[in-house]
Amino acid sequence: MPRAQVRDIARAFLPEHALGNRWDHYYARAKLGSDPLYPGICDALRGSTAPLLDLGCGLGLLAHALRAQGIALPYHGVDNDAGKVARAKRAAARANLRDAVFDTVDLAGTSLAEALGSHRGSVALLDVLQFIPPDAQARTLDAAIAMLTPGAKLVIRTGLADGSGRAHVTRAIDVFSRVLGWMNAGPSRYPDAADLRARFAAAGLRVEFTPLFGNTPFNNWRVVATRD
Repeated sequence: MPRAQVRDIARAFLPEHALGNRWDHYYARAKLGSDPLYPGICDALRGSTAPLLDLGCGLGLLAHALRAQGIALPYHGVDNDAGKVARAKRAAARANLRDAVFDTVDLAGTSLAEALGSHRGSVALLDVLQFIPPDAQARTLDAAIAMLTPGAKLVIRTGLADGSGRAHVTRAIDVFSRVLGWMNAGPSRYPDAADLRARFAAAGLRVEFTPLFGNTPFNNWRVVATRD
């Protein structure tokens, strides 16, 4: 993302007091400035008007990135980390993000159909699937697919279980993030590309896989499944 946009977004994550914790501010600057995730997801959603449900939203950086890119979709972010959700709400209010709401939902332990069954539109699953158990992965994907309306998109960023060196690096960093406490769960199982293709084909979705390696050593892929 352009430096000016990164700087402006990161300001919303500054602490209220000069001596407050600046971790979220520095994290936002580093993440937005170096991770190809946000330009890639913004490109995938550009031109869509469907409301977006962001499953595993963390601090809500995607909402800020979309607005900075002029993509004004109604946005609903959910995450199982109540602390991050609270900070996401505070940053969104500071940035005056309209049509952006945040809630705490446990993707591994809650039925999305029950918790978020009223959503109809696009769904984002960014760096989420590998952190929930295989049975929960299947339930989450099925629930997300059921929410798609014609023209809406299921946008995923995930590592893939392809045995590559990048895959091993990705797992190691995800484990380290859990050790540091940034993630409240360690990696469970990385999706298999063939399994994802089969699931989306069975649901009548058109799917596209795009590498989102950028200048990183990670095995990250953007998967976009569209309801025609």
